[in-house]
Amino acid sequence: MKNKCIVILILAICLFNVGFSKAKSTVTSYFSEKEFNSFFPQRNKFYSYTSFAKAVSAMSFIKIKIEKRGEWIYKITRTDKRTNKASVIRQDKDWNETWAKAKPYSTSTIDYADFCASKDININKKELAALFAHIAHETRNGVNNKYNDGLMLNHELDTNANYTVANVTYLAVAGKKYYGRGPIQLSYNSNYGFASDCIFGDKKILLNNPNMVSTNAITAFETAIYFWMTPQGAKPSPHDVITGKWKPSAAEIQKGYKPGFGMTINIVNGALECNKGSDTPAMKDRIGFYQYFLKKFNVMDANCYCDCGKMQPFSG
Repeated sequence: MKNKCIVILILAICLFNVGFSKAKSTVTSYFSEKEFNSFFPQRNKFYSYTSFAKAVSAMSFIKIKIEKRGEWIYKITRTDKRTNKASVIRQDKDWNETWAKAKPYSTSTIDYADFCASKDININKKELAALFAHIAHETRNGVNNKYNDGLMLNHELDTNANYTVANVTYLAVAGKKYYGRGPIQLSYNSNYGFASDCIFGDKKILLNNPNMVSTNAITAFETAIYFWMTPQGAKPSPHDVITGKWKPSAAEIQKGYKPGFGMTINIVNGALECNKGSDTPAMKDRIGFYQYFLKKFNVMDANCYCDCGKMQPFSG
């Protein structure tokens, strides 16, 4: 009996270590706290190196399996790698309907520990440059073309709009506003609910408390990592695009889609910035930040297809 208990204990330790090893992250080994502060010299102190590091670590313990019938009927299973417990956190009511089962089925697994975790350090640095470019642009409040004004805003300046949409899965809570918050400026109840499902395994946390994204710095950075890593609808994840994992289909090529930083702009804010030519100010600002951070990380993107001036934006 004693030997049996020892075997069980060893097995449990091994299982824990397997989960833990998969969750290790080396993201912050690419830059120090001093360098982070120099990247964002005018930043709001809310956005700290420590909070970013904690967010990366916390997200690395989460894995999501997204199953879809068609584009908008979801089943999502979330695994906490610390316990190896998998839970279905979302299954749309039409999931098992006969007509839904007849739709094209697709599945993808998102391991948040894969954030900047390629074996190629240059790919990881390029990914960091791309993410930092977007969060810098989304939160800037300074002088054009200086690239020193990122991470200044923890929520958008105009807080009057509710940013609510009809969504049967992620219903807006009465009295709550879902305007842009955090480094990626998470907006709309549908996005707050989806992010909350993936990060916490409970859609109600951010739907009921959207201000968490602008008052809890770790949560704020977690929403940016969630957005960066998670495909939604017909959109690939920015992570898959910038790391070269995503390849456009023939139909997507017809829409002007190409791998590169420009495609990440289309994912983040294509409706307002893409398919409008090469002189869209916001698009050019994102590209400028990307080039700025590439230099900071001493890495190149020589063949970058950086703009989305000729890309059709996504419909949703």
